[in-house]
Formats: sequence, C-alpha cells, structure tokens
Amino acid sequence: MCALDENLSYGFIRDTLEIELLILYILNRLPGPVDKDTLSELTICDGGVNYFSFSEALADLVSTGHVEEEDGLYVTTDKGRRNGGTTESSVPYSVRMKAERAMIPVVKRLRRNELVRASTEPRPRGGYTVKLSLADKSGPMMKLELLVGSQPEAETVEKNFRAGAEELYLSLVRQLTGEE
Repeated sequence: MCALDENLSYGFIRDTLEIELLILYILNRLPGPVDKDTLSELTICDGGVNYFSFSEALADLVSTGHVEEEDGLYVTTDKGRRNGGTTESSVPYSVRMKAERAMIPVVKRLRRNELVRASTEPRPRGGYTVKLSLADKSGPMMKLELLVGSQPEAETVEKNFRAGAEELYLSLVRQLTGEE
C-alpha cells in the first residue's frame, strides 16, 4: 500500500481562482450574509477544497472588493455579484449541485431570520425594552415590546423568541380569539 500524496487534490476545484468562483457562486445564492464557518462548510463541499485554501481565497475576495465582511458576516458586493454571475458557469456542474444541496438548510434559516426579529434597548430610567416582531412575506404579523429588568433577562427573551416565535404567535392568537 502506498502513502497518499498530501498535496493531491481529489475534487474538481483545484486552485485559488476556482475556490473564489465557488465562494461567489454560493454567496450570490444566499438571501443574506453568513458567518465564516457556515460559508466554509458550504465551500468545502468539494474534496479539493480545505479550510486553509478556503480562508486564503475568502481573504483575497475581501481584499479585492468582491466580498464584504461586517461584524463577522460575509456578503458579496455589487462587483462580486457582477463578476460572480459572469463566471459562475466555470464552477463544475457537480460542484454547483453539491453546493446547492448544502445551501438548502442555510437558506431556510436565513429566510426565517429575516422574518423573526428581536432587539434590546436600555431604558433611560432603568431596565430594558425588548422589541420582538414576526412577519411573513406580506408584512408584519406581530410586534411586541416587553419591559425586562436586566440584560441577561433580555438576552433570554430574545433567544426564546427566536427559537419559538411561530408557536408564541399561534398561542397568542388562540388566547385572544378564545380558540383552544
């Protein structure tokens, strides 16, 4: 049995330019910004891409203005959308299909996050206001503001609302309409 060559790549993606095209392909199809870990998981769908080559390609895209990073989240710029759209057919079909399948749960999560909002603001006389909202494609379904006593309590309310906004909405509607 012979040892595997550590530099041997087993995927269709072989160089930095191809990884950059794959990153642009992915970011152009996502409905919002994503963190580096999520983007790396989606990009490493091909056996030829590893985390180090991904990181190098992403840094290059940021430095050339194709991708923008803000608060740890990445999104394509107009330049990235334009150039990525023009060159996306260069990404091998099988890699595009793997990336598309891997994106399905991420797209669902990002779309839901757009519809479920939670934020906290300190109040001038103490305490915090937690603003919660739930929307659907046609617009807002519910907006709620709660007074809480501490930042940790506000964070817990935000977290629980994000996890169960739809159930809370249905429960409130049932309660208010007298339905069981």
